[in-house]
Amino acid sequence: MKLSIYGKGCRKCEQLTDNARAAAEALGFNVEVEKITDMNAIIDKGVMRTPALGVDGEVVLEGKVASAEEIQRLLKA
Repeated sequence: MKLSIYGKGCRKCEQLTDNARAAAEALGFNVEVEKITDMNAIIDKGVMRTPALGVDGEVVLEGKVASAEEIQRLLKA
């Protein structure tokens, strides 16, 4: 599973990254996490608000820092 964090690398982006890793670890998933900070790449993906989270290329969360529990629910779906 590949998780993508879209954002400029701010504190909120870092928190989302930490929460996503914790969620995947709690579920026993083996994940690769990539951080996408290039604004053109973020816009090309259709992200209008950061931070955003992508799972296997699909943006599933945008404009907020979700808790690890919220991300677990997204990963299970």
